[in-house]
Amino acid sequence: MIEKKHSIDGKTCEVTFTLPADPKIESICLCGEFNNWDMKSEPLKKDKNGNLSTTVILEAGKEYKFRYCADNTRWENDHEADSQVPNPFGSDDSVVKT
Repeated sequence: MIEKKHSIDGKTCEVTFTLPADPKIESICLCGEFNNWDMKSEPLKKDKNGNLSTTVILEAGKEYKFRYCADNTRWENDHEADSQVPNPFGSDDSVVKT
């Protein structure tokens, strides 16, 4: 699930990315254009409902490619993203529109 909350001035958008917990996954991170695809900067953490989530503040009115990296080895898309686009590695990236 992806939740978006725009700032009062409309310049930024707080985006929360949430996934159901998966006992087979030890760690999962949000990687994308907004953090230079860094596999350590946005780890998803367990929330009060047992789901995994992280929140980032993004510039409003833009599109950002992203994926999740599970256990530093497996790339996963978010099927609830605004769209999916091909990437140069032969797979797709998820896209969030702010």
